[in-house]
Amino acid sequence: MKINGVNKSLPLIIALCIAGGVVLGYYMTINTLNNGGRKGGASNKLDLLMDVIHREYVDSLTDSSIIEKAIPHIMAELDPHSKYIPSKDVEAVNKELEGTFSGIGVIFILKEDTITVTEVVSGGPSEKAGLLKGDRIVRINDTLYAGINLKQSEVMKKLRGKKDSKVKLGIKRMNLEELKSVTVTRGDISVSSVDVSYKVSNDIGYIKIAQFGSNTYQDFLLAIAKLKKQQCNSFIIDLRDNPGGFLDATINMVNEFLPAGKLIVYTQGKAYPRNESYSNGEGSCQHSPVIVLIDEISASASEIFAGAIQDNDRGLIIGRRSFGKGLVQSQPSFSDGSAIRLTIARYYTPTGRCIQKPYKPGKEAEYEDEVYQRYLHGEFSSQDSIKQNDSLRYTTPSGRVVYGGGGITPDIFVPLDSLGWTSYSKAVVTKGLIPMFAFNYVEAHAEELKEFNHYWPLLQYLNELDLLSDFVDYAEIKGVSRRPYLIDISRNMLDTYIKAFIGQYLLGDEAYYPIIFQLDATYKRAVQEMKVKMNPILMMSPQPIISNVQH
Repeated sequence: MKINGVNKSLPLIIALCIAGGVVLGYYMTINTLNNGGRKGGASNKLDLLMDVIHREYVDSLTDSSIIEKAIPHIMAELDPHSKYIPSKDVEAVNKELEGTFSGIGVIFILKEDTITVTEVVSGGPSEKAGLLKGDRIVRINDTLYAGINLKQSEVMKKLRGKKDSKVKLGIKRMNLEELKSVTVTRGDISVSSVDVSYKVSNDIGYIKIAQFGSNTYQDFLLAIAKLKKQQCNSFIIDLRDNPGGFLDATINMVNEFLPAGKLIVYTQGKAYPRNESYSNGEGSCQHSPVIVLIDEISASASEIFAGAIQDNDRGLIIGRRSFGKGLVQSQPSFSDGSAIRLTIARYYTPTGRCIQKPYKPGKEAEYEDEVYQRYLHGEFSSQDSIKQNDSLRYTTPSGRVVYGGGGITPDIFVPLDSLGWTSYSKAVVTKGLIPMFAFNYVEAHAEELKEFNHYWPLLQYLNELDLLSDFVDYAEIKGVSRRPYLIDISRNMLDTYIKAFIGQYLLGDEAYYPIIFQLDATYKRAVQEMKVKMNPILMMSPQPIISNVQH
């Protein structure tokens, strides 16, 4: 994460001392070993170790090869979020947060082991080259890519590449017997941090944020503006499955909902004095009711957002307890292009709580497994299973009790719904049969479906059909035997997923999400709370406070 006003050179100096000192120290302490090692200290042990390896190890090794392997282990002994990033991975890691990558600009599925284009990015390289929705990519640079047990990751690697590089595609298009050759010049593809935004009903708008990247705040403002144009003045912000990202983006987004002078977050570390971020009173949604959805994957920046809304008594938090990441990282780089993500501070919510869950240095697997342990202990199904530390108990201005030391606990707990999962539904999902069936349906019924431009009339039309029976026949052909009893248990789930994927392939995510959310208990509870609006937290209209803190 990025922090305003932080001296970014210090983490680099620390990292260089850890890595480079192994090499530089060799020449300074070469006599120490000869003198019986009288010079002490842990850093000197590293110098002596390097000396012994160079002089006595059975094979010749370079300093760089040893250091490259040693740094990840050193970083792993600090905390679970301090990492070493090899130079070959830095660009991909940064691009992910920047919200861009270089590719051809298509969305695809692997349909019957063939790359099938489901969407062509508007204005992207593939659209310029003439690719169409429904095209099958059977060759990439004269290599066959059909019927060879493809993996999605392999296809993505082949289609992505350096900006302005070219890739030659062999396209099979419906109604054309011969392959069509298309050359696409790769370009930067912008990926919105907002998965979807749409009007739920009346004055309620819904926004799903995938992560907090460099363009998230701008994407968020566009979503807010679009919804306000549709007369929405209350908002459900969905941060479920959002692992976090840039701190600045989070602060800017929270600022839209708070009056002037409200503390959003503060950070503090051994080498970094307390740095506070306050709202400036210029937000566009200061009087709009807001509900935030979180789950066990919501982490870091997501928790800052939810914590600021909760601690300022500004809105309701609904869902399940969040991940519990309260550590702030900086990312200094080495001269060879590699980098480290070094934890330099902790962040604290407005009430003063740090929501970082406990960890043991060097026990990353145990740390990551903690969420699964919550599931095994029943926390996903019962709020009573959440164990709070009373010594980390805090109170918001309105008197709400909140806790630190282990994520954000929602104001309204909604258990995980099994949704009618059975061995039959798991089998068809594992094989990817639902999206394939839906895509086939959209292709086969293109003429009658072209009149629909909104999910609601499309859903009403699909509700009149017996799509599940057709799907069960299709699944049986694909090797999944019909099991009437299990199908009946999973009926609502399967039927909804089929319609949602049809909506997605026809109209995009603005059709997929409203349909699939018919199964989502957390989403439905949020809509219910927002419609009632009798909860004091949603009714309150916070007034600006006087503060002498510089903003």
